[in-house]
Amino acid sequence: MAPPRHRARGFSRRLQYSLFFGYVAAIVGVVVGLGLVLVARFDPIAFQGIRGLALDLTAPVSTALGPVARGGHQIGQEMGDYLQAASDNRRLRAELAVARRQLIQARVLAFENRRLRATARLVEQGMAPVTVARIVGSDLAGTRRFATLAAGSAEGVRAGQPVRTADGLVGRVAEVGAHAARVVLLTDGGSAVPLRVVRTGAPALAEGRGSGQLDVRLTDANSPPLRRGDLVVTSGTGGVFPADLPVAAITGMGEVAPARALADPATLDLAIVLPLAAAPPPIAPPQGRTR
Repeated sequence: MAPPRHRARGFSRRLQYSLFFGYVAAIVGVVVGLGLVLVARFDPIAFQGIRGLALDLTAPVSTALGPVARGGHQIGQEMGDYLQAASDNRRLRAELAVARRQLIQARVLAFENRRLRATARLVEQGMAPVTVARIVGSDLAGTRRFATLAAGSAEGVRAGQPVRTADGLVGRVAEVGAHAARVVLLTDGGSAVPLRVVRTGAPALAEGRGSGQLDVRLTDANSPPLRRGDLVVTSGTGGVFPADLPVAAITGMGEVAPARALADPATLDLAIVLPLAAAPPPIAPPQGRTR
């Protein structure tokens, strides 16, 4: 017959000793607890002494384990702060990105507001414009310099009308559609505008180079030479451009000097179409023989 799988407790001396000492410890604990309760009930002063003794016995352990506990608490707090800092960092980056976009938008709106105020002030102070429209495109092929205006015959735009911005003269209308028009810029190779030098009053002529610059030529041989920084405005000669429109600033010296257009073609956005300074005389129809 096979021996039983589990031996009885009586056959394990170690197990017997463990059970015995466990019972003894439990009984001693109960007796000590009852004793402490009785002492605390009938002799409080002695119980305070026992508590003081227990405090003295546990003080070294508390002193040794205190820094460990505080260090563990500090480490946990620092880890929590680190995780919170990472979350705060992501949140602040998102807020910074939103603020940066809002700042860019605010700058764009401020720039647009300045341009619109300047244009509105110009319209109020000058002659009544035909229309105010945006420049929506440009053509810089070869020596030709054109811009496309988002206004046409439906808005009263006609060929030959001068176009300006708040900074100065841009050019004049060359071709007109129903809702768009092509403007020949001052810097076009075929452009010519009669001018007057502000400093001396001498007559001059601005000719486009076709490269974004102008050449200003004095038309009176007795006029004093041009100087760097001289301003030139339209003279009104020819009846196309109104007088005293800002045109360019001289960047050289002599009877023929380079100049920079005050209305920079690279920054054109809003343009004002002006009426002709003097309406051209009507063309008389051919007279046929009457019978």
